[in-house]
Amino acid sequence: MHAPRFARPLVWIVLLLAVGLVIPVVARELRASDGAGRLATVQATASPGASPAATQESPIFADFFENKTMRVDYYHTGGMGEENVSLDQVVSDGPWPGSHTQLIDDTNLGVHLFEVHDPASGRLLYSRGFASIFGEWVTTGEARSTHRTFHESLRFPWPKQPVRIVLKNREDAQSFAEVATFEIDPAARSVNPADLAPLGDVWTVFESGPPNEKVDLVLLGEGYTEAQREKFHADAQRLTEKLFSFEPFKSRRSDFNVRTIHVPAGEEGVSRPHAGRFRRSPTSTQYSIFDSERYMLSLDNRALRDVLSAAPYEFVIIMANEAQYGGGGIFNLHSTAAVDTDFADYIFVHEFGHHFAALADEYYTSPVAYETGGEEHPEPWEPNITALHDPSNLKWGDLVESSTPLPTPWDKEVFEEHARDILAQRMVLIEDQAPEADFDELFRHQREIELEMLGSMEHAGIVGAFEGASYEPVGLYRPEADCIMFTRNMTGFCRVCQRAIGRVIDLYAER
Repeated sequence: MHAPRFARPLVWIVLLLAVGLVIPVVARELRASDGAGRLATVQATASPGASPAATQESPIFADFFENKTMRVDYYHTGGMGEENVSLDQVVSDGPWPGSHTQLIDDTNLGVHLFEVHDPASGRLLYSRGFASIFGEWVTTGEARSTHRTFHESLRFPWPKQPVRIVLKNREDAQSFAEVATFEIDPAARSVNPADLAPLGDVWTVFESGPPNEKVDLVLLGEGYTEAQREKFHADAQRLTEKLFSFEPFKSRRSDFNVRTIHVPAGEEGVSRPHAGRFRRSPTSTQYSIFDSERYMLSLDNRALRDVLSAAPYEFVIIMANEAQYGGGGIFNLHSTAAVDTDFADYIFVHEFGHHFAALADEYYTSPVAYETGGEEHPEPWEPNITALHDPSNLKWGDLVESSTPLPTPWDKEVFEEHARDILAQRMVLIEDQAPEADFDELFRHQREIELEMLGSMEHAGIVGAFEGASYEPVGLYRPEADCIMFTRNMTGFCRVCQRAIGRVIDLYAER
């Protein structure tokens, strides 16, 4: 449905210009002390400069970390040109599931970046890029007129000594600026090292090796009752097999462990606010995120993280026990998919592309909650879209044949005429409150036409730069004429998306 867009600069950072100099301003400082040691100092600052994702050599795990997970929970508040970060809690999140050697993230992905430093030496110990619901919300019109608060978490190996956590926001395609700092003392009485008793039942779909050597994926059932446990397991197996039928997941299946967590719901399904139907499901997964009827996420981050602590994980797919088309995906947070729609296979795979590898939506003819239509497009950070300011320096240029023109011609006008017709039919169905089966039939018809149309174009099946991507009809470009990030066609991931996925696998799976 949606993916994190290129982050607009978060305007709460105040820069004072004086005599041609940029002066950093301390916006806020919060301290929590228990008398025995400092839990955290949260310091939000303006940064006079920006720093790219660090790429220094990984430290030795045994020197700095224990084999358990620290979870730092905080509140992310903003809107109307403001932003605020405040600490919630620091808790244990179970055994550390991640690599003991690949601790530094050099992928340059995400709207945000967090770093774990040794305060004594300043050495970078751990880092990860990520995106957030807050980061998406600030790109909506609502953020201009009101404030909202979102709960977020940072997870990293449990430090043996005090550490400094630096939270950064993206400034442009290559750089981040510091926005908050947390000083964490793991020995403080305010830090809770106790593990939470499992809140759900863990079941293994397949296991390829120890968690610290593999990519650990958890499928969380949402809206399944106790009597539907076997349905959840069957749905999980079915959709897992579909994901691993596509490259590069297919050839790298042995780099993954896949487990499920079942927390019985008191009532089948999840909340559908547009339909006037509400549920109190275990992690509060719901449709109508940002008032977009089919966009589905969990906004209850603390409840979600507590449930997930029952199993080792790096990536999460929430499987909603629903038949209405819907889903969502945010990089390094979670993705969702309705399991009983006729398009469940597509949604499951497409949304996981957002969550796992920060792949942008390549489509541009459907309405979205984000504000679009900008006159200028800076180069996006996402790996599968480009503004093509310099065709000779295209980010995936090594995959383009020398004979392929850039931009790459395609039957754009014909495709857009077809898309307008489909959208008009869809609007009629929405106005008539048509049954879900009518929408599925329209989407099937759309898929048949687009599969033939895009597959028969002159430059079909080759890597180039095709105008129209990430909700923008002009000024942004995608790598191939068709891809599962562009249409509902089950053509799989294009070569650029495959390479981006492979890089993330390499970050977590030890080979």
